[in-house]
Amino acid sequence: MFYSAGNYDAFVHARKPKGADKKSAYIIGSGLAGLSSAFYLVRDGHVKGDRIHILEKLPVSGGSCDGSNNPDKGFYMRGGREMDNHFEVMWDMYKDIPSYEDPSMSVLDYYYYLNLEDPNYSLCRATINRGEDAHTDKLNGLSDKAQEELLKFYMTPEKDLEDKKISDVLDEEFFKSNFWLYWQTMFAFQRWSSALEMKRYLHRFIHHIDGLPDFTALRFTKYNQYESMILPLQNWLKEKGVHFDFDSDVKNVIFDVSGNKKVAKSIVMKSSSGEEKTIDLTEDDLVFITNGCCTDSTCYGDQNTAPDLSKLVEGKGESWDLWNNIAKQVKDGSFGKPEVFCGNIKETNWMSATIQTSDDEIISLIKNVCKRDPRLGKVTTGGIVTVKDSVNNWYCSWTINRQPQFKSQNPNDVLVWFYALTTDKEGNYVKKAMKDCKGYEVAMEWLYHIGCPVNKIEELAKNKCNTTTSYMPYIDAFFQPRKNEDRPKVVPLGAVNFAFVGQFAETPRDCIFTTEYSIRTGMEAVYTLMNVERGVPEVWGSEYDLRDLLKATYYIRDKKPVDDMKLPLFIKLAMKIGLKKVKDTDVELLLKEEKVIK
Repeated sequence: MFYSAGNYDAFVHARKPKGADKKSAYIIGSGLAGLSSAFYLVRDGHVKGDRIHILEKLPVSGGSCDGSNNPDKGFYMRGGREMDNHFEVMWDMYKDIPSYEDPSMSVLDYYYYLNLEDPNYSLCRATINRGEDAHTDKLNGLSDKAQEELLKFYMTPEKDLEDKKISDVLDEEFFKSNFWLYWQTMFAFQRWSSALEMKRYLHRFIHHIDGLPDFTALRFTKYNQYESMILPLQNWLKEKGVHFDFDSDVKNVIFDVSGNKKVAKSIVMKSSSGEEKTIDLTEDDLVFITNGCCTDSTCYGDQNTAPDLSKLVEGKGESWDLWNNIAKQVKDGSFGKPEVFCGNIKETNWMSATIQTSDDEIISLIKNVCKRDPRLGKVTTGGIVTVKDSVNNWYCSWTINRQPQFKSQNPNDVLVWFYALTTDKEGNYVKKAMKDCKGYEVAMEWLYHIGCPVNKIEELAKNKCNTTTSYMPYIDAFFQPRKNEDRPKVVPLGAVNFAFVGQFAETPRDCIFTTEYSIRTGMEAVYTLMNVERGVPEVWGSEYDLRDLLKATYYIRDKKPVDDMKLPLFIKLAMKIGLKKVKDTDVELLLKEEKVIK
């Protein structure tokens, strides 16, 4: 497997690898990582679809990319996905998948023109005082000291950030900035999250520093992530003959480890009826393992019921149990350390809610905040609206994507996605922790923050909204401070017929909690095990592009030139000497074009 950039490798069609006709595959987990593994096996590995089995415990595919309508309880959206135009692997796959919305167009084509005709941007990024615009005004608000800290952090090698928290490398000067509010609420970082992961985010999205404050950098699908992303891929795979074996709860994969050689020998699984089954494997049977899952052990609530957390056990869950069973079979640590990620629910949880309403009074309150009508079927909030004065309470945000979010949704209904980073503190209005709240109580807190008259809040929440909730104990598990080797490599050293895929497999430079990361691990796994003679698109290289770095410098300083920065005298003198040396050169021209200097 090798990385590539540019059209030469991107446009070539992979020829059939040697031995492809002898290969079979078992894919554990039907999330994006598992589905993309199946896709690349078929398209580029030339493995026949009927020789591929996707093993899934649930009755539906998609993993964490879900979206469903429970007839008795309502719509559930645990989360959503924000996409980037430089998700190189994702678009390599979806350019060949017919879209759910219009099968005559690919997922990529439909998505491209949807966002071209209805570009994303926010008119209100944050609120205060119950629905008033907080006027972040696209400003990062970083002091010179905070900028220096951030630059030092950006340039620190990953090795020096292992096992460190963000709060270990950045101080209060940084945390009180708008920049931190944007990044924390958009990506779900906490102060105790991994400094290494935040560094990867900074490098990965440095080209979007100008578009994050108002979300012009983002693009969204038409419908929820399940209908717009999972269903089209699943339908394509089924047409190719791929087997979806639901009700297949994989408990373990047994390995033969001899020296540096590691071979998957069997898969142990159980059905919901308790029937045990073992699949014996040869070296031509490839196994793709989704190790760990951020939505494992989700606890659901509804309009009149709080989620039941009584059965949660620290470090336990189906995906974690599987990974633990696998990891303990090797002594060299090459299968990773699941306990690093799943051992602290207090730090890794947050909670979301889906609020359904068709009430005109509530819709008018939404319009007052986001300055758009959600019933027009276009961009509404343009991303999350963060409630700044909830920072010391639930620390909540909410968003309304293009409506309808489900094809079956009543056109008069609006679905609001609401989430809180803190689940164990009382709300500003509802004096309970969010994790203890019934759905209507969550709706009450939201209505309070969008300016609903207090005397109407309870009645509207109970009778004009239907709210479902999802408490996710491990949703931030991949952000736990870690060492590089705590996640197994996609294909560990010595692996003959297996790979790890998904958010808890390690691939360099890219960042987790993205659709791209899951799909990338699937592609890298197939290309390595099948020896596909085509390059895997490298992570977009904006961190190496001087233009992007200079542009980021200008925007992170809120459009102020660097030569206005308050610096020690000796640095000012050094800058003056340097600028004098590049005067009347292309370097000076570039610095001025990117507005880094006057």
